[in-house]
Amino acid sequence: MTTIANRLQDILATIQSTKSIHHCKQHVNLLAVSKAQASSAIREAHAAGQTMFGENYLQEALEKQAQLQDIAIEWHFIGPIQSNKTQLIAQNFSWVHSVDRLKIAQRLNDARPENLAPLQVCIQVNTSNEVSKSGVNPSELVALANSISSMPRLKLRGLMSIPEPTQDVNKQRAQFKQVRECYDALLAKGFALDTLSIGMSDDYQIAIEQGATIVRIGSALFGARHYDQL
Repeated sequence: MTTIANRLQDILATIQSTKSIHHCKQHVNLLAVSKAQASSAIREAHAAGQTMFGENYLQEALEKQAQLQDIAIEWHFIGPIQSNKTQLIAQNFSWVHSVDRLKIAQRLNDARPENLAPLQVCIQVNTSNEVSKSGVNPSELVALANSISSMPRLKLRGLMSIPEPTQDVNKQRAQFKQVRECYDALLAKGFALDTLSIGMSDDYQIAIEQGATIVRIGSALFGARHYDQL
């Protein structure tokens, strides 16, 4: 097996053992974050059974999609969204995790082709109040969720968050708990959600403990990023 295949098996095993230790009942999907990774690395991961891949940068993603159109991949857009990129994102991805304002949601809805299934979306929530970080304030979450739920070409699936980086496990747990509480509050209001996209290579076990249904894993699967090899 390739190194990527070995890492994939290890990560999937860790996901299952973490669920077992903490008695987690939710299904957890692995989203392979392939930004700044060569198409050949994506092919290796796909050959090992990985089908969900997340990209942060539109132009890079479109180039990879063209190179990999012979294999079945579910593409997720997980990066910040500029207004002038919404049309191509709506046309070329199955999921968008980083919707953080009404304008972006409306543009994605309007640009989603009728011949494709509704675009699956998560609202990015910023619970750490970091000015430099994308994401809606929790106080504005219900209003945005209501608006998205009324858009026919979008399907609201849940929440995504990128907590403040920290090696403090207790702080990681507290930050993920805040996002989970936002998610639970939306469920209590009647929103039909099933996705909590939290956790990355350094903290995904804590995220699973706190209810993650998608963990976004890049370096732990692919190794260091190689921008010069794209």
